[in-house]
Amino acid sequence: MSVANDLEAFVRVAEAGGFTSAAKAMGLTPSAISKLVSRLEDRLGARLFRRTTRRLSLTEAGEAFFRHGSRIVADIADAERAVSRLGEAPRGLLRVSTATIVGHHQLQVLVPEFLRAYPEVALELNMSDVFVDLVAEGFDLAIRGGALSDSSLVARKLGEFDRRVVASPAYVKRHGEPKTPADLAKHNCLTFTHQSQLNQWPFRVRPGAAATEAVHVRGNFSSNNGEILFQLALNGLGILRMSDIAVGPAIRDGRLVPLLEDYTSPDRLAFSAVYPSRRLVPPKVTAFVDFLAAKFLPRPPWVD
Repeated sequence: MSVANDLEAFVRVAEAGGFTSAAKAMGLTPSAISKLVSRLEDRLGARLFRRTTRRLSLTEAGEAFFRHGSRIVADIADAERAVSRLGEAPRGLLRVSTATIVGHHQLQVLVPEFLRAYPEVALELNMSDVFVDLVAEGFDLAIRGGALSDSSLVARKLGEFDRRVVASPAYVKRHGEPKTPADLAKHNCLTFTHQSQLNQWPFRVRPGAAATEAVHVRGNFSSNNGEILFQLALNGLGILRMSDIAVGPAIRDGRLVPLLEDYTSPDRLAFSAVYPSRRLVPPKVTAFVDFLAAKFLPRPPWVD
């Protein structure tokens, strides 16, 4: 028997409140469990349990040791399960949440390749521009941009993105090009309904300046769906500020024109795969995150 066996025996007895129940859980006899606990007490030089004919309780030393020991036993079990999963093929339902822009402009072209590589995975892609609670809503993974609002989540960076101010050539031809951020007051801007801060566009106070100021923009159309706003910008309805995940390729092929570039505030943000815990990450999640990392790193395809 090892130190790990002694420790597990102690933890199981403390959790079960007795030697008999702990023995059944470990597949041993009560006397064997008692010997393991006694050997641990001898090694520590401290009594861990108060034993009477009617009751078994932890001593002060036992309570302190249980707090640490229970975590160690759990970690050992996790490590064993993690190793046993190394040979597992990714399989099962993978539920992924992402913003509409990311889904339309990146994931929809990559999903077929991923599913061909992992035929035992079924992928459910939920596209929403409202952040979801991964644990409460049962998602395995989210693809998100910007800082995490929940520090308990684990993020693996897949790249960076910037936000650009753009309009279609047709819009610029009809309405002219804004020369300064203040000129936006005379233009139709496409706005978001679900995140008011996205309608506060930051600009340098003058070209090359470090200081920035926010310009509150308005227009005759707003939506909680970024893809709709992108399509309406392409169709000449108004000026849009959006991630280069979507507008970068459209700028390169001439469908959109970048505006106010001299005033644009540096705004590079992290683009990450986010999941609830580092512990016991299913192979299907690891496979998808590794797949995206291979596609987006070291330089994401939307970066010009």
